[in-house]
Amino acid sequence: MCTLALLGTAISVGGALMQGVQEQQLANYQAKAYEQQARADAQSAAFEQRQERRKQDLLEAQARAQAGASGVGIAGSPTEVLAANARQGQVDLDAIQYGSKLRQNNLYTQAAISRFQGKQAMTTSIFKAGGGLVDGLSKIYDPTKSPTSSSLASGNTVIFGSSPFSRPSWAGNT
Repeated sequence: MCTLALLGTAISVGGALMQGVQEQQLANYQAKAYEQQARADAQSAAFEQRQERRKQDLLEAQARAQAGASGVGIAGSPTEVLAANARQGQVDLDAIQYGSKLRQNNLYTQAAISRFQGKQAMTTSIFKAGGGLVDGLSKIYDPTKSPTSSSLASGNTVIFGSSPFSRPSWAGNT
């Protein structure tokens, strides 16, 4: 009976610990996925910025060509238009980068939260395992079955240290 109770307690404790380990592994895997997604977003934003820069360079070249073909000098009004277009182009590039940084920060925050949840799950499983161990061990020791003064007075119990041992039936009454 005692062996089964110990086995059950060991299985319960082991199961609680394994659950915590698995939850922590899952949380760490999720965190890595968030970080990978953040890096992918950074690469995507860099590509989008390069594409936008090429588009702006092309539009600027076309505007200069049109101004030159029309016979208008580059100084004055056309220069102001080109400068305004360049400023707007830089604002567009900055907006792409800003949006990417926001998404990356969000993903890195999610990764940190996931890791924290994994650590919490592991801690919870340790406490759950400890509680299961205490509960299991308390069920093994049954104070109602401990020796009483009447069994000690009958002379059928010998106490070595704090452990009661009954006299075997073959020992007789001597």
